[in-house]
Amino acid sequence: MNNELTAPIPAAFPAWLRIPGIVLGGSALAAVCAHVTLPLWFTPVPLSLQPFAVLLLGLLLGPRLAAATLGAYLAEGAMGLPVFAPTAAAAAGFAHLAGPTGGYLLAYPFAAALISSLWRSSGRGFAAALLSAAAGDLAILAGGGLWLAFLTHQSLPSAFSLAVLPFLPGDALKATVAAGAAAGFVRLRRQAP
Repeated sequence: MNNELTAPIPAAFPAWLRIPGIVLGGSALAAVCAHVTLPLWFTPVPLSLQPFAVLLLGLLLGPRLAAATLGAYLAEGAMGLPVFAPTAAAAAGFAHLAGPTGGYLLAYPFAAALISSLWRSSGRGFAAALLSAAAGDLAILAGGGLWLAFLTHQSLPSAFSLAVLPFLPGDALKATVAAGAAAGFVRLRRQAP
């Protein structure tokens, strides 16, 4: 099971606690990042740090573990726990997944697995991490844009201007920071005795 992780957890933790602990810790990271938001007046989707958590988890965890972590995060939110970004247009629980941000949220497990798979098939340097994170972020934005177009009955270009375009500069920064953090973590692990 340790091959799922970039860095193995010390053996002091029982094996049956490692994976659930990582899943809960990762979903908690996503929940905390979800609450760092900036509402935008022209779109029902707020700016948040949620995608940063998805990108970072995708880079640090194996594909299955990353997808399971974000799947657990979605399950927590669907059960009504306050883990999703607060928006004026969405209710709590499962109704939030059917709201304007549902497409982004439902893309998270797929994007995290995609990021992890791409990075693990590369040399694990900064450039590879950045490209992997960018690909995953585009998957998230595509899910959000398509869902918003479906939900609001708008054309794809109109939904794109509300659900993708405003987020590109911030998401480029999030992908860069996540790639730097992951590449730095791998470099430190390689130098550790």
